[in-house]
Amino acid sequence: MPSFRYLQLDVFPASLGGGNPLGVVVGAHGLSAETMQRIAKWTNLVETTFVLPAEEAAASYRLRIFTPHSEIAFAGHPTVGSAHAVLDTGFAHARDGRLVQQCGAGLLPILVAGDGDARTISVQAPPARILRHGVEYGALRAALGFAETGRLPPAFVEGGRRWWLAELADEAGVRSLQPNHTAIKALAREDACMGLCVFARCANTQYELVVRAFPGGAGIVEDPASGAANGLIAAYIAQREAQGALARGYRVSQGREMGHDAELIVRIDADATVWVGGRTRTIVDGRIDWPGG
Repeated sequence: MPSFRYLQLDVFPASLGGGNPLGVVVGAHGLSAETMQRIAKWTNLVETTFVLPAEEAAASYRLRIFTPHSEIAFAGHPTVGSAHAVLDTGFAHARDGRLVQQCGAGLLPILVAGDGDARTISVQAPPARILRHGVEYGALRAALGFAETGRLPPAFVEGGRRWWLAELADEAGVRSLQPNHTAIKALAREDACMGLCVFARCANTQYELVVRAFPGGAGIVEDPASGAANGLIAAYIAQREAQGALARGYRVSQGREMGHDAELIVRIDADATVWVGGRTRTIVDGRIDWPGG
């Protein structure tokens, strides 16, 4: 019976168990896409990834990412967590503090800083563009309900994934938001996007932004730590407030409203390149036995 190294990870935890769970099957060559999908359905995690040898000379490894229902080209926390897995298992090694991941979104540079529990891994977010603004857009207004919006107008942004982003007036407004999930699903269907992500600026010594993400388009009520969505928020801020207080990066708190406690670290370079990352902890390290390819 084929046997593969399997890690279950806690990605972006501010405290143990506070991050976003991820399953990683390492050295998955020989598994068909159908088998990968069955394994991802069985793990029943938001995403399960499969690490494969690179097919391009510039890449350190190749990654396939599956939800329980389908394969996706890119997602933030699976990318960061899988980079942690390839380093810990020796499947790939960083060169000058860098890895390059080959995936459905192309070749993605990854930065590795530090060692052990203090190590942080950051992925370069795909380029983003603002498709439109619209607080008065009917489906968006229904999804936001009576929430008071903040400094930046809501925006529909694309980059790796597509999300509606809405800045709310303050941290309390984000944390106390009672989302209309039916309206968010309708918004996601109407615009073929993930759903709605809300954020607010914070007067806090531990983080500068609080985020909540509602990916109704993926059949998920709320996401405890959203790498791709945070990448889009950062790109939006970089485009609209190039000289602002957040223009070179910040720390994000996410997930507390659903019993998690995640911390994401955002870096924005002078050319507006966005990096999203944080720490990852290995919780389970074992093997997965799965007959057939």
